[in-house]
Amino acid sequence: MSVEQTVELPLSFAQERLWFLDRLMPGTPLYNIPAVLRLRGDLDVRALDRALGEIVRRHEPLRTVFAERDGVPVQVIAPAGAFTMPLEDLSALGEAGRAEAARRRATEDAEGPFDLAAGPLFRVSLLRMEPEDYVLLLTIHHIVGDGWSTGVFIRELSALYDVYSAGRESPLPELEVQYGDFAVWQREELQGEVLERELAWWRERLAGAPELLELPTDHARPAVQTYRGAHERGELPAELPERLTALARREGATLFMALLAAFQVLLARYSGSEDVVVGSPIAGRTRSELEGLIGFFVNTLVLRTDLSGDPTFREVLRRVREVTLGAYEHQDVPFERLVAEMEPERSLSHAPLFQVMFSLQNTEGTPEVLPGVRMEGVEAELHTSKFDLSLSLTLSAGGLRASLAYGTDLFERGTVQRMLAHYRRVLEQVAADPDVRLSELDLLGEGERRVLETWGRAEAEHPADDCVHRLFAAQAAATPDAVALVHDGNGITYRELDERANRLAHHLRALGVGPEVRVGICLPRTPGMVAALLAVLKAGGAYLPLDPEYPRERLGWMLEDAGARLVLADGALAGRLPEGAEVVRLDDLAAALRELPADEPGSGVLPDNLSHVIFTSGSTGRPKGVMIRHASTAILLHWMREAVTDEERASVLGSTSINFDVSVAEIFGTLCWGGTLVLVENALSLPDVADQQIRYASMVPTAAAELLRAGGIPASVRTLNLGGEPLPNDLAQALYDTGIVVKVGNLYGPTEDTTYSTYSLVARGADRVLVGRPVANTLAYVLDERLR
Repeated sequence: MSVEQTVELPLSFAQERLWFLDRLMPGTPLYNIPAVLRLRGDLDVRALDRALGEIVRRHEPLRTVFAERDGVPVQVIAPAGAFTMPLEDLSALGEAGRAEAARRRATEDAEGPFDLAAGPLFRVSLLRMEPEDYVLLLTIHHIVGDGWSTGVFIRELSALYDVYSAGRESPLPELEVQYGDFAVWQREELQGEVLERELAWWRERLAGAPELLELPTDHARPAVQTYRGAHERGELPAELPERLTALARREGATLFMALLAAFQVLLARYSGSEDVVVGSPIAGRTRSELEGLIGFFVNTLVLRTDLSGDPTFREVLRRVREVTLGAYEHQDVPFERLVAEMEPERSLSHAPLFQVMFSLQNTEGTPEVLPGVRMEGVEAELHTSKFDLSLSLTLSAGGLRASLAYGTDLFERGTVQRMLAHYRRVLEQVAADPDVRLSELDLLGEGERRVLETWGRAEAEHPADDCVHRLFAAQAAATPDAVALVHDGNGITYRELDERANRLAHHLRALGVGPEVRVGICLPRTPGMVAALLAVLKAGGAYLPLDPEYPRERLGWMLEDAGARLVLADGALAGRLPEGAEVVRLDDLAAALRELPADEPGSGVLPDNLSHVIFTSGSTGRPKGVMIRHASTAILLHWMREAVTDEERASVLGSTSINFDVSVAEIFGTLCWGGTLVLVENALSLPDVADQQIRYASMVPTAAAELLRAGGIPASVRTLNLGGEPLPNDLAQALYDTGIVVKVGNLYGPTEDTTYSTYSLVARGADRVLVGRPVANTLAYVLDERLR
C-alpha cells in the first residue's frame, strides 16, 4: 500500500544529497535530465496532452516539491490537478528560422533552472514546426527521476496516446507503490547491522584507493569545479560489440564488463596508474514493483580495478568481472552514504571517490513510435559535465554509439576526440587478441604517428663543420671592437678576448692538449675564466668545470673519472685541488703568454669531438660526467641565435656557474653571436649591475622568486628565461605583474641533451606553464614506463 499523501515524507539518501547540492548551487542545470523527441505524422495534440496529464497523475514524483521542516528536507506531494501542455507554433518561420528557434528552445528548456521548493520539477512543451512535424521537449529534475524513468515515461506515453487517440480509456493499472514508499523503506532498511555489513565490504574494497585519477589535462584543474562541459560523440561498428560479447561470454562476463575493462585500461595508460577507479550508474530497482515507477532510484557504484603486473586483457576482464559482481551484491548502499563513510579528503576541485563515469545502455526493444506518428530521439545539447569524463555507450542494432562528456575547464575538444579514437583502438585490439598484454596495446593511429614523427622537427641548417670556438672566432673577426665581456665595470672587446684565448691555446697545445683531451677549469668568475674556456676549445680539448667549493675528494674523483690530464687554476685556488693533479697556474704564466702568437693554433678538432664534460649534481646517485660534442653544442647555439633577439643579447647577465650546463648557453649563446656578457657571481647579484642595463637573464625559478621578493629586478630587464627547476605559474605571472619583464620563458632539458630540450614562452595570464616544444633539430617524446 502507498504511504498516505497527507504525510510529509522523508527524502531518499540520493534525494537528500541533491537537495543539499541545490542549496549550494541554487538553480544549477547540472541535474536536469532533458529529452527531445521529433514527432512526424498526423499528431493528435489533444490525445498527447491528455496522455501527459495522466502520467503526471499516476506518478507522484512529478507532483512533488521539497520543503524544509526544522532544517530537515521533506517531500510534499501535491494532489493531481488539471494539466495543460504548452504549445508553441513556429510554422510561420522559415526553415532556417524554425531550426534555430527549436534549437534555442531546446537548450533553454534543458538548462533552465528548477525551484525545488516551488516546483514543478517536470516541464514539457510542444513546438509545431510544420503541420505534421513537431518537437516535444521534456525536462525533469534528477531529484524526481532518472534515466530508467525516461524509459517508463516514453512507454506509458505511447500506450496512453494509443488509446486516447482512439477514444478509449487507459489500460494501465494503478500503481501499487510510489517513490515515497521506497524512500521510507530505504530509511528503515539501511541501518543497524544490515548497513554495517554492507559498509564493511565497501570499506575493505576501497581502502587506500587513490583520491584522484591524475589524467593529463589540457588546462590546470581549477580550485573550484565549475561543471562547465561539452559532449563529443562517435560510432563503433556493429561487429565490434558482437565480438566483445562473444569474448565476455567465454569468460563468464558481460559486454558491459568487457567495455568497462577496456575503458579502465585506457585510463591506466593515460594516468600511469595501475589502480583505476571509475563510477558507474546502476538502476537501483532491486524489486520488481519498482520497475514501473518514475523516481530517483539510480545508484552509483564505485568500481576499482587492479591493473598491476602487466596482465593480459583476458586477465583484466576476469578482475573486472570480480569487481563488478561484488559491487552488484552490495549495491543497496547509497553512494551518498558511502562518501560519508569513506570520508575522502574534501576538495572543491573534483568529485569524491571517482572523477570518471562509465555507463552502457541497451535501447533495443525500446518503443519509439506513437500510432501514426514517427518518434525520433534527438540528442539534447548540454553544456555541463558532472565529472572530468563521462563515457556513455548506447547499444543498438546498428552498433555502439559513444558520447563522451568532458569538463571544458580541463580538456580541449581535440583531446577528447583522440580519447574516443584511442578507446576504439583498444577495443579492436583486445577483440582480436584477448591475450594481448596491456603494455603491448598500441593507442596511436596512423595520423598520430605522422605527428609523432614530425612534431617539433624544426630543422635549422648550419655549416657541418661548426665548432664552438670557430663560431666565436668568426664573430670576433666580424666585430673586433665590440664589447664582449664586462666585469666589475670594465669592458673587454672581442679582439682582446680572442687574442688572450689564442695565446693560452698555443701554450696548451705545447702541453699536449688536442682533440678528446680533457682539461680541468678551476678559476674565479673573471674574464680570465672565459678566456680559459675558449683556449681549451681552441687547442682542441674539452673543458671540465671544477667547483673549488667541492670537497677535495670529489674533485679528485671527477678528475679521475673524466681522465683529465691538466687543470687550469690560479694561485688562490690551486691549493684546493687534490694531490697529484697537474696544475697549470695561469697567474704565473702571464708574462710568458704575452710572448705567444695572437692567432689561433691549428688543432684538428672536428664537430664530433668533445667540447666539454659537465658532471651532474648526483642527486639521483653518484655524479655522472656527461660528455658533450661540438656538434651538439652548435645545435643549441644556432637555436639561441634565433630564440634571443639582438636587443636582448646587447646586455646578458652572466651569472650561472660553469659547473652547470646553463652556463654553456649563457656564455657561448652570447659571445658567438655578438652580444655582451656581464659577469657576476650569481643571479642574486643582478641589482649590483643595474647600471649595465641588463636586458636578458637566465636563472633558476627560486632565484627569480628571491629577486622578486626583494624588489631586485632592474627596470632594464625585458626577458627572464627560467630553467633547472619546475616553474610555478604564479611566479611567472608575478614577474609579468612587475610591469618590467615582458617575456618569461620556461626552459627544460637534461645535461645529457645539451642544456635545453624544450622551450615555451609563458603567456601573460596563462593558467599553467607548459614544457613547450622541442628546440631546433630536436625531437621530444612522452614515454610510458616501458618506453612506448
